[in-house]
Amino acid sequence: MSAIIIGLISVALANTRPYISPEACDLILKTGMENTAALIEELGLRGKAVYLPSAMRDGRSQALIPLVDNRELNLARDKVPGRLVVRYGANPDDMAVAVSTPGSLNIDMLATKPGPTADDIEAAVTYVLTGLLDIASSVSVNMADSQVHIEVKGAKLRYEDIWFYRCLGSPIASIAAAISCEALGKPVRIKEEDYGQGKGRIVLEVLS
Repeated sequence: MSAIIIGLISVALANTRPYISPEACDLILKTGMENTAALIEELGLRGKAVYLPSAMRDGRSQALIPLVDNRELNLARDKVPGRLVVRYGANPDDMAVAVSTPGSLNIDMLATKPGPTADDIEAAVTYVLTGLLDIASSVSVNMADSQVHIEVKGAKLRYEDIWFYRCLGSPIASIAAAISCEALGKPVRIKEEDYGQGKGRIVLEVLS
């Protein structure tokens, strides 16, 4: 009898997350990015997006893409207003477009907010990338000098040199950035991202 019960429990646990192939994940993520990609291309935005934790954005993690590139980003201490076009600082040109990202949407899949340590961030990113989406085989995270270094092995979605990725990063980097900023409670920006020899390397800059 106990063997039967264990078997039933195993089947139930196996069915708690429906299998989604990496190809299906890629299609879903890219479909969700189409409108945002069209918007940033139409506006000619070229700056690196800044990922904000939910505490700075009315309870939902989003990313800001500055309207003026190559500026020192001086974020106001108050929450950024919950609008599409927002003012993020005191200067007249401190304006940005606020958008949801693949990373923003996947934060909702976490049962609890991760802690601010490298181990906590690694566990959360691993859970989403390898457990829920099955688009990587393993993740390792290290933190040093206001940077989060993430290594992704067996990445099944690749970086593409397109406008959207240059602003917001690939879906994998977006997920890592959104989780990291939420865990740290601080804005982050994707500083570097590259893939080769079966591994992906993502460097996040933590902003004050």
